[in-house]
Amino acid sequence: MQVKRSAFLQGAKPLLQELIGRLSQRYGYVSVLAADTRGKFFNVANTGVNAGEEDLFTRRGFVLKVYDGRSYGEYSFTHMDEAAIPAIVAAVEERLMPLEGLPEGLSLSEYGQIPDEPATLLKCSEYAIDPDGKGDEAILSALTAIREEGKARDERIVDCAVGYTFQEVHKLFLSPHRDLEQNFMWSDGYIEAMCPKEDDIVCYMVGASDLGGAEVLDQLRGKLDEAVRGALELIDSEPMVPGEYECVCTPAVTGMIVHEAFGHGVEMDMFVKDRAQAKQFIGEYVASPLITMHDGAAVQLDTGSYFFDDEGVLAHDTVIIEKGILKRGISDAQSAMHLGTVPTGNGRRESFERKAYTRMTNTYFEPGADTFEDMIASVKDGFLLDNPTSGMEDPKNWGIQCMVNVAREIKDGKLTGRVFSPIVLTGYVPDLLKSITMVSRDFALEGAGMCGKGWKEWVKVSDGGPCIKARIRLG
Repeated sequence: MQVKRSAFLQGAKPLLQELIGRLSQRYGYVSVLAADTRGKFFNVANTGVNAGEEDLFTRRGFVLKVYDGRSYGEYSFTHMDEAAIPAIVAAVEERLMPLEGLPEGLSLSEYGQIPDEPATLLKCSEYAIDPDGKGDEAILSALTAIREEGKARDERIVDCAVGYTFQEVHKLFLSPHRDLEQNFMWSDGYIEAMCPKEDDIVCYMVGASDLGGAEVLDQLRGKLDEAVRGALELIDSEPMVPGEYECVCTPAVTGMIVHEAFGHGVEMDMFVKDRAQAKQFIGEYVASPLITMHDGAAVQLDTGSYFFDDEGVLAHDTVIIEKGILKRGISDAQSAMHLGTVPTGNGRRESFERKAYTRMTNTYFEPGADTFEDMIASVKDGFLLDNPTSGMEDPKNWGIQCMVNVAREIKDGKLTGRVFSPIVLTGYVPDLLKSITMVSRDFALEGAGMCGKGWKEWVKVSDGGPCIKARIRLG
């Protein structure tokens, strides 16, 4: 089934085109992003059963962007009818920089005008099970069944929290020469198994995600064994002895490294502000020749996917690292214009009320030729890292600090059964990436989390890749 178009946006479209026509008589560039998004959450746990509208994902409104030959201004609003058009025009001319005269002390803009090349697009994503059609009670019943099955696996499981979220997205991007419309739905879910350990509770969380509907619940159920097994392992976990070790990373940990170690570092609005060291390394080796890295809303189907970004740039597949060489970054339209590059379709807003930043979408390493079994067998003294929990990086100095829930000991090419937790993964990004010596054929992408930037504006992303083997500093 296809995601249906928004009646609200279709009704507003002729009025928005009239508004653009009025403003185009005075401004060199005019565009409108119109959004109608709706999200719901469901979760079951010891604390109760909950379902409702997800505020962060439920927004309806418009943001207008104009360029007067010197600078850009934006104006967001929520009401649109024929009578509102004169008031919106007046507000733009009053609140944004007026055309007549240049305020004292203000220099001409170093930015040029965003290209407005002709383009028309209408795209709708597919899904198998409509969450609304399935109904809240059926979704909660499915989550409850997973929870009860998880708790029944072992008496040491004190809770097994389960959740599901979806968002239906409808957007128009209009300008004098562009008429773009997209309608899509993403879904994700999680299972968090919990066990007591001494005076504490240890938790192991797994997720599932897709550009689709409630069919993700079947994916989630398939991960119950992993969640329960992981939580039980943590009961006997030991503290890590700090040091540098040979490590094999699961696709989930690889994804965290991709996102935190290099994803933020190649967001080109940071290049403009000289806040990212990657700007100085374009064309140079920054990783093992085994590594090729992508980002793009068009390259995979997951929660970071869309058909055009919030600046009207069509979705891309951007090769960031090619066989170890840093080829390019990712950008929003104005960062690209400032740097003299082509925008990559990564201009994203948390909502129509927030500014556009360069943001990641689906970010990952390409798979390689090695098997997971051969990777484990090649490690004399090290760890299998799994279940990432959080991370952060310093793009200016290329440092990384990530939290991993589980490190499984490997001795002489075999897993010993000993588990260490929690783990702090640190290091200098190029050193870590250049130390990669094996890359598996296995590949996985996951988008159950979110990414924050700026004033902590949040957007959905996915990340992942194959298993990788590298030397990593653990603590």
